[in-house]
Amino acid sequence: MTDAHEGAERSPATGTTAAAQPALAPGAGPPPDEPGTPAKPAKDSRPGKPEKPGDSAEQPGLMRDHDFRMLFSAAVVSKVGTHIGYIALPLVAIETLDASAGQVGVLGMLSTVAFLLIGLPAGAWVDRMRYRRTMIAADAVRAVLLGSVPLAALFDALTITQLYAVVLLNGCATVFFDVAAQSCLPDLVGRDRLVAANSQLNSWDAALQAGGRGGGGFLVQALTAPVAVLANALGFVCSALLLGRIRKPEARPERDRRKTLWAEIGEGVRFVARHTVLRPVAMAGSCTNLSVFTITTMIPVVFRDELGLPIWVVGLFLSIGGIGVFAGALSARRVGDRLGPGRAPWILGMYTVPFALTVPLVDRGWLLGAAAGAWLLVTFRMGVDNVLLVSFRQRVTPTPLLGRMNATIRFLFTGALAVGGGIAATVGEFASARTALWVGAVGLAGAWLPVFLSPLRTMRELPDE
Repeated sequence: MTDAHEGAERSPATGTTAAAQPALAPGAGPPPDEPGTPAKPAKDSRPGKPEKPGDSAEQPGLMRDHDFRMLFSAAVVSKVGTHIGYIALPLVAIETLDASAGQVGVLGMLSTVAFLLIGLPAGAWVDRMRYRRTMIAADAVRAVLLGSVPLAALFDALTITQLYAVVLLNGCATVFFDVAAQSCLPDLVGRDRLVAANSQLNSWDAALQAGGRGGGGFLVQALTAPVAVLANALGFVCSALLLGRIRKPEARPERDRRKTLWAEIGEGVRFVARHTVLRPVAMAGSCTNLSVFTITTMIPVVFRDELGLPIWVVGLFLSIGGIGVFAGALSARRVGDRLGPGRAPWILGMYTVPFALTVPLVDRGWLLGAAAGAWLLVTFRMGVDNVLLVSFRQRVTPTPLLGRMNATIRFLFTGALAVGGGIAATVGEFASARTALWVGAVGLAGAWLPVFLSPLRTMRELPDE
């Protein structure tokens, strides 16, 4: 499932938050026990690993697979609820509690800080537990937390402190859900079908990011904010029920009880840092998130203050990014088959350099259309990356390390969003918003270089562990 924010967890490549963040990928490591590289793992302790690498087009359609259909449906329902919550919770604070701008800002911060606070230990904890049970438990916790908001509002007992606690704890539960969701996929569908599965999940995620929050706004308008939050809670209940219908048994993970939590966290961080492809992929993804967040933070400022464009134009421009990610995710499998899944990310990255550098030229007239078209192509590339590179990541990581690998990558990507916001604020304040756009565009234009300088440069097939 996506990064999903990504990432939040996903980056606003789609004009949203970190939930769209680019999910980037692992690659093949060197021979076992070579210094500075991860040793070849023992056979997976959980079932479901295929014997041969490669994404076969002959595989049966994933939507005919009952278990994947349940996982996919749970992901869609959960994401719909999440996007409703992005709109509904701040409006509960404003309409019910008459919250100030600063209090609403704190709510926004608390909704994204969880990955930085507990992301790394969550990965180690997730690897100690069955993934699907973790996801169901996280859904149940989120449903209870969000359900408490309309209940308290009904009895006129809701406070801003409760909202702060709900948003923070909901974010923590989402950390566990997202890490477990990305970690359970290889076992559920088989590593030879990861590209197809990620294409399905990422394309719908992008579509929901492009339109979900607008739908959430209409729901709030029709039902009031507290009732919309209740709908969000019910969405998580539905997600948990769908996950519970997955039939494939999940083995209990094996772990060395002599290792401490911090030792296990360090093992995951070292695995990413020493892997010959995971490391450059993490660097490329972090650079992409940092750059995209810098751009999307400053786009509204440039459009409104410098160009005097109406707000709907800002929304339309950023929504074009959502369309680009959606189209890229849908096309990722075909692009990977044509160019090679290892070569496609850097080839597309290289060819979209001029378009990344076109975005800061945005102005009234034809340059507005040119910048929008360029943004569409850049985010199309990111949609392809979301699918191909997260599939690499899942494929080359031993099952016992999947949670820690995903948590480490998501921690880096979330941190990059925070840095991008800081760069946008600093450059925008002391230079100009237009200069901040150029800083983000230059970073985005060069984000493919770490992948190009890695073994992925020549790979035409998906690597295996």
